[in-house]
Formats: sequence, structure tokens, C-alpha cells
Amino acid sequence: MAHDQKRPASVLQIMDAKAVQRTVVRMAAQIVERDSDGVMLVGIHTRGVPLADRIAAELASTTGTPPVVGRLDITLYRDDIGPWRPAHTQPVLRKTVLPVSIDGKVIYLVDDVLYTGRTVRAALDTLIDYGRPRAIRLAVLVDRGHRELPVAADVVGKVVVTTRREDVQVRLRPADDEDGVWLGREAPDGS
Repeated sequence: MAHDQKRPASVLQIMDAKAVQRTVVRMAAQIVERDSDGVMLVGIHTRGVPLADRIAAELASTTGTPPVVGRLDITLYRDDIGPWRPAHTQPVLRKTVLPVSIDGKVIYLVDDVLYTGRTVRAALDTLIDYGRPRAIRLAVLVDRGHRELPVAADVVGKVVVTTRREDVQVRLRPADDEDGVWLGREAPDGS
């Protein structure tokens, strides 16, 4: 998940729209190599959804068969939400849409950024409440490291070496007004 709460002091664009598109094509090819059919893509809200749609379009053009695409809201499964959270920061619930049963399917969870692994843990918990897939795999546009949980992606668009003070911001249409990935260093407190 991209973190965009603070405005970085300095920003470097590491992927433009063309690089994002090339990466999506490469990710789709990796999925086809590993699982040729019966794949279902499930985008994690917010930017995992347009990413899943793009990968699905590439899979359809490559294989001739569009995969089933769903969207997953993990809000109620996050471990950073609870009674200690101030009322003004209450989460926004989005809709989970799984157009077919996930039982027996190979599911690719799709997200923009893999960081601590906590978003993926919440997504796994959410998904399992809907059924029993044959396998669950993870596809991410950017892996920035710093895992807190034992989570690894099966399909990675780009590995970006970061520090914990840096912020990876992904912007994808139609959720945003442009496509790209930026790396920024957060301003120290008081800056």
C-alpha cells in the first residue's frame, strides 16, 4: 500500500507512465508462465484495483481469455484500526466484489506497494472469509522491503531499495490523475 499522508521534502520519479505500462506487461507474462488458466485477479483497494484491471487486460490480449477480476476491501481486517483510533480518522469502507466463488481458484492478490506485509495479512484474512482457494499468490507493482511479517510476492514489477523514512507513492488512473511511481524522503519534524 502506498503511504501518502505526509508530503515528501524531496521527490524523485522512478517510473513514468510508459515504465508502469511496460511493468504491467511483464507482470502479466510472469502470471501466464506460472499459471496458464483458471486465474482470478483480486485487487486490494485502492490502487490494487486499477492495477488488477490493467494486468487482466494484458492477460486477455495474451491468452485470448479475460480472467475474472475482483476487488477486496481489507479495512475491517487491518491491525491498525481499533477503539484507540481518533474518531476523525475513522476508515472509509469500500466495496468487496468477488464476481464468482473463489473456491478452488488460483487467486492473485494485486497491490501497488509491498512494504511491511500487514496489508497482505489483512487481505489474506479477508479473502479466506469468502472461501477456500486452491492457491493464493501475490502480485505487486513495487516491493520496497522492510517486512514485519513473513510475506513475499510471487510477481514483482520493480524492487526499490528504500529507507523507512522514504515514502513510495504510486499513482494510477483512474484512481489518480496520472500514472507513475515516486520516491520521496519525508521532511524531518519541524521542516
